[in-house]
Amino acid sequence: MWRRFLTPGWLFLTLFVVIFSYFSFTFFAPWQLGKDEQIVERNEQIEAAYEADPVPVEQILDGEGFSDGDQWTRVILNGRFLPEDEVLLRLRSIETLPAYHSLTPFQLDSGPIILVNRGYEPAGEANAVPEIADPPAGEVSTIGMVQLAEPPSDRAALQDQGYQQVYTINPEQIGELTGHELVDGYVQLSEGEPGVLNAIPVPKLDRGTHLSYGLQWLAFGVLAPAGLVYFVISELRERRRVREEDAEMAAADDRLAGDEDEEDLSQHPDARVVHRSRDVRDRYGDAKPDFYAKFAKRQRERQ
Repeated sequence: MWRRFLTPGWLFLTLFVVIFSYFSFTFFAPWQLGKDEQIVERNEQIEAAYEADPVPVEQILDGEGFSDGDQWTRVILNGRFLPEDEVLLRLRSIETLPAYHSLTPFQLDSGPIILVNRGYEPAGEANAVPEIADPPAGEVSTIGMVQLAEPPSDRAALQDQGYQQVYTINPEQIGELTGHELVDGYVQLSEGEPGVLNAIPVPKLDRGTHLSYGLQWLAFGVLAPAGLVYFVISELRERRRVREEDAEMAAADDRLAGDEDEEDLSQHPDARVVHRSRDVRDRYGDAKPDFYAKFAKRQRERQ
């Protein structure tokens, strides 16, 4: 009986279920659950940043840059902007609208130079660079949030409309353009601080739907093999029922064949004009066997 399952249809179905469940458990579910974990960690860092007072940036500088645990920490910058080395982040969307971000090096009184994202201005017509106000001159004390460097872009910087423009906030690449050795990481100015344009919105402390998606993929990984088992069991039950019906038909046919006054069942009022098979009935339903139709068919074959 089990050899009946060694057909292309059943083999492909089994292979699909195995592959689907494997990727559900090893890729899709961990992917969504990992994103949920990252969002929860980010939210906790943002909450902790606003609960604590800002600290001098020198207090958390580790060697040549910031560490992962420093992200979203509020820091105080004391020094001066270097507006002559300003670079624009090209067409980074803010709330679905294209915008230009001002990336300006900031010379700390203590010596290191940190890249500062002063905020954004919406792009003009045809994505033209808008008017961007200069940062304050001279000594400045301003507050922002630490951000980690973005991965380097494979697209080269370009000179356009009087500005050097880049596609990612990577201090190493921007340092090569400006000629400064920048700290690894940057500071994003907070709203209302000296030098800020339109402040970059802080992410909403919303967990999102990644957790539910991850649990759904785990459920799919379990339900797929369970569904395969259900179909296998249903197929076995159906084949057993077909064998039982065939045995009943054979016994009934033997009795009718020995009866001299055998009735022509093809004319019986209960005989079906359209002979339905199990392929067109509900395959795994509870439909009763149509003996009259089968008897009639066999009588016509004998004739």
